[in-house]
Amino acid sequence: MLADENFNNNIVRGVRLREPEIDLIRVQDVGLSGADDPAVLEWAAGHRRILLTHDAATITAFAYERVRAGKPMPGVFEVGRAVALRAAIDDIALLATCSEDGEWDGQVRYLPLR
Repeated sequence: MLADENFNNNIVRGVRLREPEIDLIRVQDVGLSGADDPAVLEWAAGHRRILLTHDAATITAFAYERVRAGKPMPGVFEVGRAVALRAAIDDIALLATCSEDGEWDGQVRYLPLR
């Protein structure tokens, strides 16, 4: 998984603490600070990482644009900013540990799951 640049770092830390085996990195960790949304999605696709974001306004449109163009898009999980920290951590940990490889290809999902 790849956390978008403005993704809540408390959620990232919580997921890492809850499930240390989840491979979750931040955009900042891979030198994409300040990169535009298409570049972030391109990097995520090239590295087969689902993107975690709070940005439903633009990422979603670019993600679906990739799908329409026939480009790989391993998935986007949009986490609402109002989602409780614990609920976000729980849902991300659940999805990361229970999903099959490629299960979310071409999809945008919104958290919380409930």
